[in-house]
Amino acid sequence: MRVLVVEDEKKLGSFLRNGLAQENLVVDLVHDGSAALAQILTQAYDAVVLDIMLPGRDGLSVLREMRRQRVNTPVLLLSARGNVNERIEGLNLGADDYLPKPFSIDEVIARVRALVRRASGEHTTIMQVADLSLNVVNREAMRGAAKIELTNREFALLEYLMAHAGRVITKTALCEHVWEHHFDTGTNVVEVCIQRLRRKIDDGRSPKLLHTIRGAGYVMREDQ
Repeated sequence: MRVLVVEDEKKLGSFLRNGLAQENLVVDLVHDGSAALAQILTQAYDAVVLDIMLPGRDGLSVLREMRRQRVNTPVLLLSARGNVNERIEGLNLGADDYLPKPFSIDEVIARVRALVRRASGEHTTIMQVADLSLNVVNREAMRGAAKIELTNREFALLEYLMAHAGRVITKTALCEHVWEHHFDTGTNVVEVCIQRLRRKIDDGRSPKLLHTIRGAGYVMREDQ
């Protein structure tokens, strides 16, 4: 998942970015509302963690403009203020969740993952394609009764492909959501990671699940 964190307190912003990144989320961090809106309108994100009190545009202004321009990315609002009216205004503007400061990074991670699952229509913590299952909470992959050991990057790649099972995912989309946005798409790192992942989940097993669509990208589905 690719997440934008918008927080003007630089120490807290770095704390959020590092905590989310340790969970294999790709994280961009900006410190003011105007920069945040520019990012949101030009980049694809799976979720936005948005502080309300920001220089430039405040968080509610950013949220209002997002929804006006029909950007439906899930938004988790953060605020140090306990004002109920502010919370209500944010939810009425289209925020998906609200978390007051101070907060636990574990709760931020859990809420972000829940928002993305809800937005994608995936309401369970276990993804399933044929006999391949992925538990995104326990971080376990199973093919039938066999446990599959994955690196952090392989897990993130498999999670994204399974969340979009049946759809062809381009290399560019994988770079944006599994690798950092400044990742060099000219390298073969994606192909190498796909090959390693395919060996782990498909070698010696049937049906085959991870397919390369020549000239288009990759798709997770049962072999037809």
